[in-house]
Amino acid sequence: MSKTAAVFNKKKFINDVTETVRHMYRKQLKEASQQEIFQAVSYVVKDVVIDDWLATQQAFDDQDPKIVYYMSMEFLMGRALGNNLINLKAYKEVKEALEEIGLNLDVIEDQEPDPALGNGGLGRLAACFMESLATLGYAAYGCGIRYRYGMFKQQISDGFQVEVPDNWLKNGYPFELRRPEYSYEIKFGGYVRTEDMGNGNTRFIHEGYQSVMAIPYDMPIVGYDNHMVNTLMIWDAEPKEGFQLDSFDKGDYNKAVEQENLARNLVEVLYPNDNHIQGKELRLKQQYFFVSASLQRAIARFKKHHEDIHQLPEKAVFQMNDTHPTVAVAELMRILLDEEGLSWEDAWDITTHCVAYTNHTIMAEALEKWPIEIFQRLLPRVYQIVEEINRRFVLQIQEQYPGNNDKIAKMAILYDGQVKMAHLAIVAGYSVNGVARLHTEILKKEQLKDFYEMMPQKFNNKTNGITQRRFLAHANPLLADWVTAHVGEGWITDLSQIRKLAPYADDKKAQQEFLEIKHQNKVRLAKYIKEHNGIDVDPDSIFDVQVKRLHEYKRQLLNILHVMYLYNEIKEHPDMEFVPRTFIFGAKAAAGYKNAKLTIKLINSVGEVINNDKSINNKIKVVFIEDYKVSNAEWIFAAADVSEQISTASKEASGTGNMKFMLNGALTLGTMDGANVEMYEEVGPDNMFIFGMSSDEVIAHEHNRDYDPMQIFNTDQDIRKVLTQLVNGFYSPNDSELFRDLYNSLLNTHSTQYADTYFILADFRSYAEAQKKIMEYYKNRSAWAKSAILNTAHSGKFSSDRTIQEYVDDIWHLPKVKVDVE
Repeated sequence: MSKTAAVFNKKKFINDVTETVRHMYRKQLKEASQQEIFQAVSYVVKDVVIDDWLATQQAFDDQDPKIVYYMSMEFLMGRALGNNLINLKAYKEVKEALEEIGLNLDVIEDQEPDPALGNGGLGRLAACFMESLATLGYAAYGCGIRYRYGMFKQQISDGFQVEVPDNWLKNGYPFELRRPEYSYEIKFGGYVRTEDMGNGNTRFIHEGYQSVMAIPYDMPIVGYDNHMVNTLMIWDAEPKEGFQLDSFDKGDYNKAVEQENLARNLVEVLYPNDNHIQGKELRLKQQYFFVSASLQRAIARFKKHHEDIHQLPEKAVFQMNDTHPTVAVAELMRILLDEEGLSWEDAWDITTHCVAYTNHTIMAEALEKWPIEIFQRLLPRVYQIVEEINRRFVLQIQEQYPGNNDKIAKMAILYDGQVKMAHLAIVAGYSVNGVARLHTEILKKEQLKDFYEMMPQKFNNKTNGITQRRFLAHANPLLADWVTAHVGEGWITDLSQIRKLAPYADDKKAQQEFLEIKHQNKVRLAKYIKEHNGIDVDPDSIFDVQVKRLHEYKRQLLNILHVMYLYNEIKEHPDMEFVPRTFIFGAKAAAGYKNAKLTIKLINSVGEVINNDKSINNKIKVVFIEDYKVSNAEWIFAAADVSEQISTASKEASGTGNMKFMLNGALTLGTMDGANVEMYEEVGPDNMFIFGMSSDEVIAHEHNRDYDPMQIFNTDQDIRKVLTQLVNGFYSPNDSELFRDLYNSLLNTHSTQYADTYFILADFRSYAEAQKKIMEYYKNRSAWAKSAILNTAHSGKFSSDRTIQEYVDDIWHLPKVKVDVE
C-alpha cells in the first residue's frame, strides 16, 4: 500500500494482503476466513500508519511541542479499520481493490470487534477529542486502561439484560503495539516510614506494599490527510514477579498466584460494581494504576529532553476527563516531592500549572467520594499528600471566610469521613470547565457555587462536539457524498462549511434526494433489526430513536410510558389517524442499577405485546437494539427521523448523541437541557420539537420540594391507566408485581427520596403534545425534508474540532506540529 491515496497502488495492496495472509496463517487468500482477511488487511494498513507514526514521533523530538495528556477512564473508540482508511484518504481505493479480488470491505469491517474500552458519552467524547487533536495537528497522548472485557457485552434474554464478558481481544487486536520498555511499577497498600534528612527535610519511604507492573499498549490515532498520528496509551497490568514457585512448593497456593490475581483484577472490567467494599477498592486501584503509570511515563519523556523539572508546565498539561483521574493531582505531587526532591511550594506550583479538570455531570453521585479508610489503606503516601493539600486549603477558606464553618463543610477535600475528588480537582486545577453553556452555568450557580465564588477565574465552558469524519463520512457514506457534491469536501476538516447546504433546504430536488438517502439508511437498519431482533419494521414508518446510556435522568421510562399511552389510544380508537411509528431503543444499564435494568425489561415486554398485536396493523413497533455500541450506533444515527433527547432539564451535562443525530438530518425531540439549548439556537424553533419544564423550573421544584406526582395520577385518567398497567399484569401476566419498583419510583414518597425524582409525570402531557406535532409534521414530506436538511446544515458548531480548538486556545496553549514525510 502506498504512502498516500494520491498514488495508491491497488496491485501492491492486493499483493501485500495476500502475502500477509500467507505469512500469518500459512494459507492462500482464497482459503482464509473473513476474520483472517480482516487481520491481514489491518496489518497492511497499520504498516502505512506506522510510517506516519514514526514521522510524528520524530516531529515531536525535533519540534519539542507542549503535549496534552488526556486522562480518561474510558475511550469508546469504535472500530479502527474504516476510520483509519478514511483519515488516510484511502477508503474508496481499498474498497475497490478488495472488490477486484471478490472481497467486500463492509464484511471485513464487520469482523473487527469494538474495542471494549468505554461505555457512554464520556468515553466517546474522549475518542472524538483524540481524533480531532490528530487532525488539527496537536501533540497528544490519550491515557487509559486496556480493559480485557470492558463493561460487558449485553445480551437480552426473556427481555432482561444479561451481562456477559466482552472478549474483544480473543483474536488479538491488530491496531495495538505492546511497549514493555515503558513499564512502571505501581504500589498499593503498605505503610510510609519517615527518615530525618537534616536541615528540616524529611524523606518518605513506602514499604510493605503490594505492586504490579503497568505495561502500555499504544494504539495509533490517525489525523485526517496530514500524516499526524497521535497515541492512545492504554495500560495493562502484569505481576512484578509472576508465579511464585517457592510459595507453591511450600503449599501456600494463594500466595503463589497473589500478584497474578492482583494484576488480572485491575484490568478485567470497566467500572466494577462498587456497591460493595471490594468493588470500591478495585475502582480506586484502577484509577491510581493508570494515572500513576501515565504520569511516570510523561515525566520520563519530559526528562529525556529537559533538565529542569520546573519547566514541566511549559511542556505538559494533564487534562482530567471527569473526576475519575483526579488522583493525578496527589500522584504528581508525590513524584515531584519524593522522587524529584522538590519543596512543597515548588511541587504545588508546578502541579497547579499542569492539571486541568473537565466536569461532566451535575449528578451528585458522579462527583466521586471515597471513604477515607479505603483511600488511606490503599494509597498511604498519596493520602498524606491529600491531607496536606486539604489542610492548606482549609486555611485559605478560613482566611477568606473567617468563622464560617459552613464553607469548610461544603468545600473541604476531606470531610465527614470522605475524600471528595471533585473538590481536589477544583482546588488544584488551573482550569475547571463544563461541557455545555447551560451545564457550566448550573455548576457555577448550584453544584459548585461555593468554589465559583471563591475562584471564578478558573471556570469556563467548552461545549462538547463530535467528529464528522466518523459520524458522517464513515457512518453515512450516502449522505457524505451528497454533502460533498453540494458544498465540496471542505466540511471534512471544517464542519462550519456545511452551512452552505442551507440554501438547498427549499430545493425540491434536494429534498427528494435527502429523503431517498434517509430511506436507504432506514432500509439498511431495518435489515439489521430483522437479522438481530427478528422483527419486521417498515422503513416508511417514523424511526423514533433513543439510544444512550440507561439512567433514570435520561428518561427512557418517559418514552416507553408514552408508547404504552399511544397503544391504549389506538386500541380505544382503532380508526384514528396515525402515522406508523417504529420506536427504537438501545442502552446498557449498569450491572447494579436495578431500576435501569427493569426499564429495559419493560421496553421489551411492551414490545412483545405491541409487536404481536395484529389488530393494530403494525401502526407501532418497539425495538430494543441489543449491545448498543459505536458500530451499530453509526447505522442508527444515519437512519433516525426523530432523535429523543428528553433528559430532565438541568440533569444532562451536554449530550453528544444529540449532535450525531442532528448531523445526520434527524429532528430533535427534546427538553431545553445540555447542548440541546445551543442546538436550538443554531437550528431554530421550527426545526426542533421542544417540550417540558425548563431547568430553572426543575431546580425551583427541587429547592421547594413542592412537586406531587399523585396529584397528576389522580386527575389524569390516561396517565393513571398507563401506570396501573405497570402493576396489573398487563405487560407481565406471569408476575403482576414485576414492575412495582418502577411504579413506586413514580408515585411513592420514600424517606430518602421524593417520588418521580426526574419529573416524568410532570412533563408527560407536554411530551405527548410534542409527539403529536411530530406526527402531523411528518405528513408534509417537503417540510420535513427542509427541516432535516437544515439540521445537517446547522450542525457545524458541534464538531469536536471546534471544541478542541477552544481547549487549545483557552486552556492548553499547544503549538501546531508539522509532520514531514519523504
